[in-house]
Amino acid sequence: MVDDPDNAALELLRVIRTDMGEVREDMREVRRRLTALEASVASLHLDLAGQSGRIDRVERRLERVELRLDLRDE
Repeated sequence: MVDDPDNAALELLRVIRTDMGEVREDMREVRRRLTALEASVASLHLDLAGQSGRIDRVERRLERVELRLDLRDE
């Protein structure tokens, strides 16, 4: 009878260890996916910054064209 509680406790600890291993693997996967997501967001930020720069250049060129053709309302 004395061995039964010890065996039950050991078995419970084995189950907990197995579950913890699964949780660790799940967390590794979550970290990998989060890293990929962060990289995607960073890439989008770079793309938006590039587009903003191009839009600014187009606006400057358009202003020059309007000035040369005397098309601006002042």
